Amino acid sequence: MAYAPGAVLIAALAVGCSSGTGTGDSATDSKPGAVASSTAPPGKYRTLPEACRSVSPATLKDLLPGPAELPEAQQEKVFDGSPAVTYDTDRRVGCRWKAEAPDGARSLFVDFERVVSYDPSVSDDDRAREVYAKKESAADLPSALPGSSTDSGTPDASDSPSATASGKPGKDGGKNGGKAAGKSSDPDTGGKTGSDTGDTADTGDSGDGDATENLQPRVLDSLGDSAFLDDLLTRAGSTAQHRTVSVVFRTSNVIVTIQYTAQPALSTEIPDSKELQEKAQALGRKLVDSFSE
Repeated sequence: MAYAPGAVLIAALAVGCSSGTGTGDSATDSKPGAVASSTAPPGKYRTLPEACRSVSPATLKDLLPGPAELPEAQQEKVFDGSPAVTYDTDRRVGCRWKAEAPDGARSLFVDFERVVSYDPSVSDDDRAREVYAKKESAADLPSALPGSSTDSGTPDASDSPSATASGKPGKDGGKNGGKAAGKSSDPDTGGKTGSDTGDTADTGDSGDGDATENLQPRVLDSLGDSAFLDDLLTRAGSTAQHRTVSVVFRTSNVIVTIQYTAQPALSTEIPDSKELQEKAQALGRKLVDSFSE
C-alpha cells in the first residue's frame, strides 16, 4: 500500500502523454478543413428564370408580328409559348414561340442552361466556360478577315442588299460559300432540311467585304461574358427559304441560347439577315440585363 501513490503518479503521467498525442491528432484533423477552404466557389446563379416569362409581351409582338392582328385571346395563346421538355428545371429550361402571318412564319426559341461543376477543384464558372467554348467551336465560325473586328451590336447601316441576303461563308473565306443545311440549328426543323445554303444568293465579289463581314457569323464582344452569333440560310427542295439567327452567350455559370427563325411565304424571297441579327442581339441584351437585376 506504501507504493500506491507512485502508481497513481505513473498513471497520471500516462494520461498526460495521451493528452499530448490528442493535441497532435487535432492538428492533423485540421487538414481536411484546409482543403475545404480551397474548394472552388459556386456559380453566381443558383436558379433559372421562368423561360416562357423571360421575354416580355412587347418584345414578342416585335419579334412575332403576325399575332398582333389576332383577337386578344388568341394573341395571349401565342405569346404564352410552349415550355421545352426538360428533366431538371434547376439546370435547364426553355420556351418556344411560333406565329404565322400572310407574309410568312417566324419562331423564337430561348434556352437557359445553368452549369454546375461536380469537381470541387473546378468552379461552376470555369466549367461553364468549357461548355460555352464547345458550343462556339461547334458553330464553326469563319475566321475574321484582316481589318475586320468583332461585332459590337449593330451592323453597319451601309450593308448592301446582296450582303444581307448572303448565307454563311465557307471555310475557304469565299463569299458564296455557306454551311451545308444539314448543320441547321433551326429548332422547328430538327436538323437536316436541304442542300446548299447559299446557291440562291449572289453576294458579288467586288473586293469590298466590310459590309459582308459585319453580317457574318462571328464572336460578339459586347454581350455577357462571352458570346457569338451564327446565321444560317437553308432551303429544302422547292419550299421557301428560311433563315435562323442564333445568339449564344454566357453570363457567369449560365449559358443562354436564342434562335430566331424567319420563313417568308414566297419561295423566291430571302429573309433579311440584318433585321434578324439586330432583333436577336437586342433580345440578348435584354436577357443579360434581366440577370443583373
